[in-house]
Amino acid sequence: MAHDHVRTNTYGMSTYNTRELIIRDDILAKAGELADLISTSEEVQMFKQAEEKIQNHERVQNLIKTIKKKQKEIVAFETFQNKDMVAKIEREIEELQEEIDSIPLVMEFQQSQSDINYLLQLVVSVIHDTVSEKVNVETGKDTPPSSCG
Repeated sequence: MAHDHVRTNTYGMSTYNTRELIIRDDILAKAGELADLISTSEEVQMFKQAEEKIQNHERVQNLIKTIKKKQKEIVAFETFQNKDMVAKIEREIEELQEEIDSIPLVMEFQQSQSDINYLLQLVVSVIHDTVSEKVNVETGKDTPPSSCG
């Protein structure tokens, strides 16, 4: 059976076009279920709440607008090769960013982002480790010892 998703590059190595891979419907369905579970997790709920508070926080929104405006100013001064003004505005942006980062609500939002990333990494790690164990068992390869004792 030919695999249309396998290509050979100029170095003779196989490459894969993942958009052409056929994935079993049951795997995709379970992935959807897992995504639904994650989206209802406490971590995601906390993130959504923090995000909404940030969007409605006038001081944070004003700081963000000011930073964006200053970033546009930097582009303009870079065009005119005015390094002194670029450096001055970069320092101003750093100060504004430090102010934003010191706001407790922003810290809460950043923590919630970190929690979601950790959750997703953990899920991927568990799936990877479980599949790796099954592949090693099913192919008859020796699994590495659990400790180097």
